Amino acid sequence: MFQREDRGKGSEGVMETAASDTAGKGRDVAVKGEAAIKPEFLTTKEKFHGFVDSEWQGSKGEQASDNGTVEETKEACVEEPEAKKLKLDPEERTKGWKQDRKRLRGQNKSRPHTKPTTYDEKRLCLSVVQANRECPFGDKCHFYHDVAEYMSSKPADIGESCYLYDTFGKCAYGLSCRFAKAHTTPDFKTMENTDLVKACEGKNPVKNSLSKDLQNCLRKRSVSFKKSAEYLKTLSNNRDNKQQQGNGEACAAKVSADPTGAEQRVATEGETQSSPDKPPPVKTVGPLTDTDVVKLRQCEKKQVDFRDKLYLAPLTTCGNLPFRRVCKRFGADITCGEMAMCTNLLQGQQSEWALLKRHESEDLFGVQVEGCFPDTMTRCAELINNNTNVDFVDINSGCPIDLVYKKGGGCGLMTRTRKFEQIVKGMNYVLDVPLTVKIRTGVQEKSNIAHKLIPEMKNWGVSMITLHGRSREQRYTKLADWDYITTCSKLASPVPLFGNGDILSYEDAMKARETGVSGIMIARGALIKPWIFTEIKESRHWDISSSERLDILRDFTNFGLEHWGSDTRGVEKTRTFMLEWLSFMCRYIPVGLLERVPQKINERPPYYMGRNYLESLMASQNVGDWVRISEMLLGPVPKNFNFLPKHKANAYK
Repeated sequence: MFQREDRGKGSEGVMETAASDTAGKGRDVAVKGEAAIKPEFLTTKEKFHGFVDSEWQGSKGEQASDNGTVEETKEACVEEPEAKKLKLDPEERTKGWKQDRKRLRGQNKSRPHTKPTTYDEKRLCLSVVQANRECPFGDKCHFYHDVAEYMSSKPADIGESCYLYDTFGKCAYGLSCRFAKAHTTPDFKTMENTDLVKACEGKNPVKNSLSKDLQNCLRKRSVSFKKSAEYLKTLSNNRDNKQQQGNGEACAAKVSADPTGAEQRVATEGETQSSPDKPPPVKTVGPLTDTDVVKLRQCEKKQVDFRDKLYLAPLTTCGNLPFRRVCKRFGADITCGEMAMCTNLLQGQQSEWALLKRHESEDLFGVQVEGCFPDTMTRCAELINNNTNVDFVDINSGCPIDLVYKKGGGCGLMTRTRKFEQIVKGMNYVLDVPLTVKIRTGVQEKSNIAHKLIPEMKNWGVSMITLHGRSREQRYTKLADWDYITTCSKLASPVPLFGNGDILSYEDAMKARETGVSGIMIARGALIKPWIFTEIKESRHWDISSSERLDILRDFTNFGLEHWGSDTRGVEKTRTFMLEWLSFMCRYIPVGLLERVPQKINERPPYYMGRNYLESLMASQNVGDWVRISEMLLGPVPKNFNFLPKHKANAYK
């Protein structure tokens, strides 16, 4: 395992030489868009990567050279995408330079998708893992049944202690666990710590799992949606009434043309209505119950106090349950699951329901759903209301990605106000918890429409609004418009409005609170430095050390093994999500290295040497170096391992 202290001491001489070369040149003018770092820490790209590679090889020693670990790590990742070109001024564009017509986007498309199952060439049969019960597939089973044979082909254990065994007293993955030595006897029997098992008995730290019975009912479409049916019936009745009104206007036009025939028709209708034999259109006999006349009023719903809270944004891919647990430990007040598609939830897809899972440490938790039609969104809200434990439900009407927008969801809802109103009112009708909405300033860059929507949403019954101070078209190429958020927060009163955008320090948070918003939502800032919640609550800049940051990653690793499993599949899934997170975390610049505090979210970190080797390694924006960090905690990557991050920085100019 990697020794941080030894590396820090052994690398001082190299770092001083590399940094002094750059410092000697001086830095009269700061590069546009780059963060200001003290000159003694600056270096060049070649020297930085040369230092990181040489120190890594030196730390591995003969073992690295014999096994080819460094070479395999460098081959394990796809080449880094080219650095983004600077946007030139209009005058410079006319000087013969042809601009690429394609707009820069913050996503790596067509990246390799490798399932964690591919890393297990042949797995141990579940019947053997679960107390040697009989395999239902018999000779047709494709997995190992011979324990000795499996153990001989199984990859080497990652560590000496198993987090699951140490925490819960037993490991559900048994012999397939990558830390199996900690709880396996010489004759391949799985051990248990009876005291810990008894202490954890009956406790379920994770809620909102999809049961098999519910999944089967959803697949067979046998789930009842009574409240949704009631609401959707009122929509269809309103539609019919409008059609009848239109027909009435047409009849009125005919009456003016033929008054005699109209008088005869009116007389006939009057006779029909007064006929005593015909029953009335509405049943008026029978007991009147509360359910007939009483609807759950807004004041009777579960009340949540959102004001002056720190809200961790729902983050696709990176906002998983282990990451949210890390942020809760640093002081996040409100957490929310990743965006879930309502149609996938209604179909009972296991992968989509996994986004609704809630850990017991998340005391104020909500789920975010996306959809574009009132019927599916209302049914999805009723499904969540009846089968999960959440404190609020959030509608994502700010998602900018094409897949969602082009079908009318996400930001598309902001331009479809009639459908938006029907969705909000329908979900409010079936929910017993508050309904919140997340929006952007608008769709087009110079055409804000949020200020028009907010007064209407107050009448629709929304409990909270979150406003991201950017348009869909803008993405992250410009700073968030907090002046516009200030205007909208006044329009939203008394409904709480949370502001979102560009918060990376407690100073940014204090300026945001001065605008009059009810609270702040933090997204990329939490990915870059999850301890931002502590900084805001304690009003200080935390010069966190590299060893403390590695401990944060170690906590994430343990939470990931608990959530996704400690077998090969779970380990590689944990590694993949850690690497996605490291693609943001590498943008952090330690406070002690900054020439001007605090760091701004749109400033690109230049190449610099850290105060020890680990700090330098964590500053690398090379995918191969992120893989190296993961190897410190999760062991060597498999031979066929491949990774390219989902997101790339699009905020730097």
